[in-house]
Amino acid sequence: MARGRAPNYDAQREAILQHAAALFARSGYPATSMNQVAEACGLSKATLYHYYRDKYAMLVEIAEGHVTRLQALVDEVGAQTLGPEARLRTLIGRIVAEYADAQNAHRVLTDDVRFLEAADRERILAVERAVVAGFARAVVALRPALGQAALAKPVTMLLFGMINWLFTWVRPDGALDHDSLAPMVADLFLGGLPALALPATALEASP
Repeated sequence: MARGRAPNYDAQREAILQHAAALFARSGYPATSMNQVAEACGLSKATLYHYYRDKYAMLVEIAEGHVTRLQALVDEVGAQTLGPEARLRTLIGRIVAEYADAQNAHRVLTDDVRFLEAADRERILAVERAVVAGFARAVVALRPALGQAALAKPVTMLLFGMINWLFTWVRPDGALDHDSLAPMVADLFLGGLPALALPATALEASP
């Protein structure tokens, strides 16, 4: 008879992913072993294999789960009836809040996506591109000329430059938390967006 799943099976899988993400973020995916993940989880290696066949399966689920949550966030905000500035501020606030609880997963996505097999990497990066595209649409709604000059994505990536690297320097016990920083990021970006001068090359390329 096949072994049934425990009532807490899904919760245990998620707990394992949290531990694995912390180990991958600290030591890197290649340097982390299944033994280390099992020890961090307080499980035997045999029990760990009941939940995940190998550490690669964990890597895929950590990276894909993270970008999928980000895409769901962008889709949810996009479905709301908001003005252009309110939409972008909400997107920034929501994504910064998500990063606050997913710093390890975000570091794994940033550092370890190169270890994914081609099909898995492309699928996950496609979702990541959809997240960027959602932000780019919100940016263009505020400054339409960026879309006309094919600068929507570059300017959006400048915004992500502020957001994506918060995990490298924000301390959980520091004076500033993610809730405090999100409106600061929004103010800096939105304050500078109207003053952004389009490069001459971009103006020449626009219709």
